[in-house]
Amino acid sequence: MKKKLLALLLGFTMVCSFSLLAGCGSQEADTSEETDPVAECAALIDAIYVQEYTDETYAQCEAAKAAWDALTDEQKAQVEGEEASPDYFGADTGDASKDDPLNQDDIGENELLVVSFGTSFNDSRAQDIGGIEKALQEANPDWSVRRAFTAQIIINHVYARDGEKIDNVDQALQRAVDNGVKNLVVQPTHLMHGAEYDELVAALENYKDKFETVKLAEPLLGTVGEDATVVNADKEAVAKAVVDQAVSEAGFDSLDAAAADGTAFVLLGHGTSHDAAVTYDQMQEQMKQLGYKNVFVGTVEGKPEDTAFPAVKKAAEDAGYTKVILRPLMVVAGDHANNDMAGDEEGSWYYGFVNGGEFEVEGADEAVDTGAGLGADNVSCQIAGLGRIEAVQKLYVEHTAAAMAQ
Repeated sequence: MKKKLLALLLGFTMVCSFSLLAGCGSQEADTSEETDPVAECAALIDAIYVQEYTDETYAQCEAAKAAWDALTDEQKAQVEGEEASPDYFGADTGDASKDDPLNQDDIGENELLVVSFGTSFNDSRAQDIGGIEKALQEANPDWSVRRAFTAQIIINHVYARDGEKIDNVDQALQRAVDNGVKNLVVQPTHLMHGAEYDELVAALENYKDKFETVKLAEPLLGTVGEDATVVNADKEAVAKAVVDQAVSEAGFDSLDAAAADGTAFVLLGHGTSHDAAVTYDQMQEQMKQLGYKNVFVGTVEGKPEDTAFPAVKKAAEDAGYTKVILRPLMVVAGDHANNDMAGDEEGSWYYGFVNGGEFEVEGADEAVDTGAGLGADNVSCQIAGLGRIEAVQKLYVEHTAAAMAQ
């Protein structure tokens, strides 16, 4: 039934009912049994909001877009499913044409594959991920830089909405094999040795015999370390880079000047239940060792627990800060930065700092009362990923060079 629906959606300009597959467009069809096209569109979006790639994935993406395009503006505003919403196709995230998916053939013998989690936010994909890729290409002119994303959900979103095809890891590795690549260097843009990095290692294991040499570079923050007190040169470099950028964009002459103004910077990461979650505590320790007393590290998922919103808000307020500037501790400024951090709705960190009150922490049995808010005049956001900071790009270049030199 599903394949018939996909064939029908791709073959006709109008979206037809699941129950009328055999007679869509026929004047004799029983219209009383037609399925709501809004519900159909939502179901098709939900069907591509999956991590598994199949031979039907591209057709499913095209079907979802066809269903969306067939709706009126009023109907589009009503699209709602488990994952579907009007924002799936309707949100403005920038111009996709400014992004290069780096999925070209004619690679040559030496390939530098840059692997990212990915983002459906077009501007961030071009500036943050694209910024890293361009820096790596400039530093390695004799190597062909190509891209892969680990999040199939994001790959599907970008293709369905914008028609831009981005390779997943298996597709990118097979492309390298088909192009006769002999030497492969993989540079992950992931923040740490977390779940995504582990999955990348496993994927490379399946291709290790397909190339003469395969080398995997370090993620941004380097090795994890045994406990929260362990830091390294990579974490120090990132801490300095993001804080310097945040202070500059905020218009302060120095971090101390911001502290004197009562301003704290809250750097928001994703969070993880992986053992590498200690990395966030290590970054807080790194801030402490650098003397960055008004810089606090939080996570969207609240893992580790001391990086959850209630704990971070209390720590900043107990230290006497009455103003907060939020900024992502993420490679890209995508959905988490724009919505979980800077969103206007209840549940975002911006809303929480402005209004205070109860805040629901992921995995907690009940909401936590976080006290009074700071007010809208005292809370602001800098929506910019780490990937567009030149010093961070330089660190990725160094990691790649170290891998090549092994």
